[in-house]
Amino acid sequence: MTFVRELPVERVREAVRRLCVETACLLPDDVTAALRRARDREDSAPARRVLDQLLRNAESARGEMLPLCQDSGLPLLFLEIGQDVHLVGGTLQDAIRDGVAAALEEGYLRGSLLRWPLAPDGGEGAPLPAVYTEIVPGDRLRLRLMARGAGGEGAGCLLLLPGHSGRTEVARAVVQAVQERGRTACPPIIVGVGIGGTAEYAMLLARRALLRRVGEPHPWPEAASLEGELLERVNALGIGPLGVGGRTTALAVHVELHSSHASLLPVAVALQCHSARLRELVL
Repeated sequence: MTFVRELPVERVREAVRRLCVETACLLPDDVTAALRRARDREDSAPARRVLDQLLRNAESARGEMLPLCQDSGLPLLFLEIGQDVHLVGGTLQDAIRDGVAAALEEGYLRGSLLRWPLAPDGGEGAPLPAVYTEIVPGDRLRLRLMARGAGGEGAGCLLLLPGHSGRTEVARAVVQAVQERGRTACPPIIVGVGIGGTAEYAMLLARRALLRRVGEPHPWPEAASLEGELLERVNALGIGPLGVGGRTTALAVHVELHSSHASLLPVAVALQCHSARLRELVL
């Protein structure tokens, strides 16, 4: 017999509020550790100074619970909803929207989000986060929230390669994309690469790649090998922290793959700035 677990949406609202505030202020431990490792191996004095400043900024933000960046970012919410969960007491959409609205006010987050982009005054009401939902086995609700600033989000791109393209062509296209766009994404960056699917699904894959802990390899050895190659080639570009030059343009490259049409290979590149803001809760 299957038992359904009831989950009040008020708990979802509070979780979203908490995640929005903490994501804005607390740099994840894996990102902080990656920045420290980058600082230790960096040869360029200007690059070391930039990395030192980024680490001091993260420490100050954590100590005072203030946003890491003036751009608090657009919230991307990845939900894994157990198929045995029954949400009660309201709608999921309202709970998410109300949680974001509360976080903007209580967390002193910058009001840089527009409810409706084409409205003359930006529209009334709380802004809507981008929400991606997946139904999974179990009776829990997993929430992962990523804050996407305009610099990193604006530097992403979608490449539609011929279906016969292989590893060489994909690697060349990704490295070229970083070379052209990486400076505007506030490096050192994390590079998410989505390969396969449709055009829109490749972009989702690239963003999902950014959910992985920094440097955690893909479980498929061929994909993990591609990640290592791309990281080496991206760092060889010499863009460096905040574009001042040096060995550290990227902290990691993460790849996700999906089936694709034989005649077309979508490749999406999502760049995450050094404020790689990501947190999660399980209800």
